[in-house]
Amino acid sequence: MPEPEATGTERDAASPGGTAGSPSPRSIAAWVLVGLVGAIGWGVLALSRGEEISAAWLLAAALGSYAIAYRFYARFIADRVLKVDATRATPAERLDNGVDFHPTDRRVLFGHHFAAVAGAGPLVGPVLAAQMGYLPGTIWIVAGVIFAGAVQDMVTLFFSTRRDGRSLGQMARDEIGPVGGAAALVAVFAIMIILLAVLALVIVNALAHSPWGVFSIGMTIPIAVFMGFYLRVLRPGRVTEVSVIGVALLLLAIVAGGWVAESSFAGTFTLEKETLVIWMVVYGFLASVLPVWMLLAPRDYLSTFMKVGTIALLALGVVIAMPTLKMPSVTDFAASGDGPVFAGSMFPFVFITIACGALSGFHALVSSGTTPKMIQKETQVRMIGYGAMLTESFVAVMAIIAACIIEPGLFFAVNSPGGVIGTTVESASQAVTNFGFAISPEALAQAAKDVEEASLLSRTGGAPTFALGMSEIFSAVVGGAGMKAFWYHFAIMFEALFILTTLDAGTRVGRFMLQDTLGNVHKSFKDVSWKPGVWFASAIVVGGWGYFLWVGIKDPLGGINQLFPLFGIANQLLAAVALAVCTTLLVKSGRLKWAWVTGVPLVWDATVTLTASYQKIFSEDVKVGFFAQRDKYQAGIDADKVLAPAKNMDDMHTVVTNATVDGVLCALFALLIIVVLADAARTCLKAVRDPGSATLSETPWTESKIVAPAGLIATAEERAELAAAGPEAGGGPVREPVA
Repeated sequence: MPEPEATGTERDAASPGGTAGSPSPRSIAAWVLVGLVGAIGWGVLALSRGEEISAAWLLAAALGSYAIAYRFYARFIADRVLKVDATRATPAERLDNGVDFHPTDRRVLFGHHFAAVAGAGPLVGPVLAAQMGYLPGTIWIVAGVIFAGAVQDMVTLFFSTRRDGRSLGQMARDEIGPVGGAAALVAVFAIMIILLAVLALVIVNALAHSPWGVFSIGMTIPIAVFMGFYLRVLRPGRVTEVSVIGVALLLLAIVAGGWVAESSFAGTFTLEKETLVIWMVVYGFLASVLPVWMLLAPRDYLSTFMKVGTIALLALGVVIAMPTLKMPSVTDFAASGDGPVFAGSMFPFVFITIACGALSGFHALVSSGTTPKMIQKETQVRMIGYGAMLTESFVAVMAIIAACIIEPGLFFAVNSPGGVIGTTVESASQAVTNFGFAISPEALAQAAKDVEEASLLSRTGGAPTFALGMSEIFSAVVGGAGMKAFWYHFAIMFEALFILTTLDAGTRVGRFMLQDTLGNVHKSFKDVSWKPGVWFASAIVVGGWGYFLWVGIKDPLGGINQLFPLFGIANQLLAAVALAVCTTLLVKSGRLKWAWVTGVPLVWDATVTLTASYQKIFSEDVKVGFFAQRDKYQAGIDADKVLAPAKNMDDMHTVVTNATVDGVLCALFALLIIVVLADAARTCLKAVRDPGSATLSETPWTESKIVAPAGLIATAEERAELAAAGPEAGGGPVREPVA
């Protein structure tokens, strides 16, 4: 049967009004009001001149922008650019094997996808970037996600869905060519290992010596397995029912974690970093090889309730408490580039430090990994791809609010390394005063006492700062100052749960990617259900990120400080690969007039990341350049001197080794991406000159028998269609076969 012409008139199930066609006067008035709220919010932020303003204005600017972008820009891309086709069967329907390919309720899949992409980045990056002030980071978070990040996620998901859920690297090989494709395969896989290692490192740092966090997060695993069997065996299709049970059990696990921490069992759940690394590797392997419905999807769905629920409550707390932004809109560090949190000028390093939440290459791996193998309908790519990324961006906005409502002096004392501010409240107070942000030793000591911590000095990595901001907001609404300690430790546990869901999905995506690559050598690996290939590829992936994780916890300069710059650059270079593949596919498929949709963000991203790569490789500033840092510590070794913060010669050699590895990897990634971009440009130029020569690896059209809504909330027409098909409430049944 020939493929029907796509109409581009899919219903907008998630937006007000619900159906395509002429908008009603009420709908027009509502969207004008939304636009005004966003515009006023931006106006207040832009016109402030040194005075403290309410964080609620930042919230209004972001939410108004997100709503307009999802309603109009995302719909334009889905209908006009991609022409999503509700009649076309997805790989989940055609290749359903109950392990990796499995049609999944859109609400569960939204939860899985959001949980998989929303990891350390939207919590850590914006906090670190607050060093430059709240305005640069906020502008990049909101504008970046609307025009780059969410576009990348949705378009990648669409093209992967039309290619049987192929990985990003394999799509590059199939569509760009053997040279650029090979470079992309190597770059994508190597970059992913680094990304997963950094995500895991943040979790280990958050859970070490925390029995509350270890117990609560550990309990999410058996709860998720129970939910998986409940939906698969006990009560198929009862998503609402199992959601209520799962959330109740999750809340019980959180409360019980506090009980365990105060009980005689606390020692059992108090783990060292080395022990946590081992358990993380074991968990990553199991999450990669078990059927997706058994652990991965229900656990990520469960985690999403806590993620979205906590962030929504945090936003509500901002509206109620109306905290003011104490950090300046733009600090002096934006121009000087010598900030204590991270070194480098505002361009390009704000755009590297804030990756997830604005534009993240890691998302493209999920959008071409687990999600396209589970999506029911092409029409859901807008809600899941674009919508989930907007949700993650909102997390990043809340993170920058949390960082900027605390006193700037406390912010810099928490986020500056010990080698800069010393180890006492007196030395830290003096150092922070020298930065231009005064805070007394007594205030630093009191801040730690309020959250029942021995010290908050040099608690780098972003997570403690986010927890401090969250505790300020929540305690202002519930419990007062006496509840700060509870909310602080709740936030630490929340962050660890937030990140772990990205690690397990990322490991599975890495397994798909490696199997795709090895399948070019041995065809058996192409079958993602082939058990030897599944086990072998999973072991390689967890072994790779497990190595860098182990190195990170042993690094004397701090694993986050060493790996996060490489993480940011690698992540954005990966986004360049995804945008290059998407742009190439738009050109080859006859959509040249729409290639700017991904082409413009590609040019911006390539400019930013290659500039940052150049500086990290060639800068002579030891705070910026990897090789400059290596030379400094190597000179110390040659002179038989131990340089702080290293404590002995073994530490000195570790710094030299890690800085060298980071520098070499940064150079390798940049070179590989340049090859990919050059080959993609060649392929596009050839397709423009000779459209008939363009070949696509798209899977032939097959009629879909699944009935399912496009958005989270079904329209009246979709409900009628579901009723006619005899569905369970919520969608996803199969139509009667067509004669």
